[in-house]
Amino acid sequence: MAQSRKSLISLEDTPYYHCISRCVRRSYLCGYDAKNDVSYEHRKSWVEKRLLFLSTIFAIDICAYAVMSNHVHIVLCVDKKAACSWSTDNVLVQWHKMHKGTLLTRKYLKGESVSESELKTIENTAEIYRRRLHDISWFMRNLNEYIARKANAEDDCTGRFWEGRFRSQALLTEKALLSCMAYVDLNPVRAKVATNLHDSLHTSINRRLRYIAKSKRIKGLIPLKTIATVNPSRTINFSLTDYCALLNSSIEMMSDNSSDSKVMKLNNRLTKLGINQGKWLQMITTFEDTFSFAAGDRESMELFKKSTNRKRIAKLESAASCLGG
Repeated sequence: MAQSRKSLISLEDTPYYHCISRCVRRSYLCGYDAKNDVSYEHRKSWVEKRLLFLSTIFAIDICAYAVMSNHVHIVLCVDKKAACSWSTDNVLVQWHKMHKGTLLTRKYLKGESVSESELKTIENTAEIYRRRLHDISWFMRNLNEYIARKANAEDDCTGRFWEGRFRSQALLTEKALLSCMAYVDLNPVRAKVATNLHDSLHTSINRRLRYIAKSKRIKGLIPLKTIATVNPSRTINFSLTDYCALLNSSIEMMSDNSSDSKVMKLNNRLTKLGINQGKWLQMITTFEDTFSFAAGDRESMELFKKSTNRKRIAKLESAASCLGG
């Protein structure tokens, strides 16, 4: 039985969520169709571009993403506090960047005079938009519908492009967040369409490395920690150097020819995180199956169960063995 979205998301417990959308019948609608000798690889750029655009509209940051041939992984961070601090004008401006709004909101933004009753209606409408602008479901809707319409227009057809609903997993602890980000960024390597981070195209780690190499500011991605970090609350508490080293060590471990020295390097890094090697490899290869709709240690999972009014929480023992408790 499908779970209601309210029972899957609790911003009081965590702002971090892993979202997955899959193409219908897991067809390669963003990849290469060998049967008809047609490539749809260019659609991956559509998804990536739209995803990064939406992060500038919503009060939702992107921690990691991977656009694959038949599915998309995104790790999101909801900034509800930011959305609640926006003025009515800011909310309307943000919303109108992707939607037409109403006759009254368009009139208001043009600077035309409005009556007191019309202003009240505009403010009420803005409050609806405000809630949507920090809502993961609305974020994913604006991503998936846009791509579906564009792909259907290109194919001159109608019908579903994505499966019914996206799947979401709450990331309740820092370890859960880091392991999920690694799972997402290592998707192309795991699928054997890439051998390293630099040729893992259409992933957040590839984008981070390309922009750092060009000394450009990374737009659309929540930054990793640096010495010059301005807003530590809006960063991932892990440096890019350490993150890349962890990913590279993980790639070596996933290969068949890893040496003892490489195993030791990975073990040293994981020991600092409080994760053992076996559990780490399990998480970065089968994260979706290891955890259900939430990932964290036993304590955080129990709190999430209470917050979402559940009688039980699936895969609690599996999560606890990987992340503690």
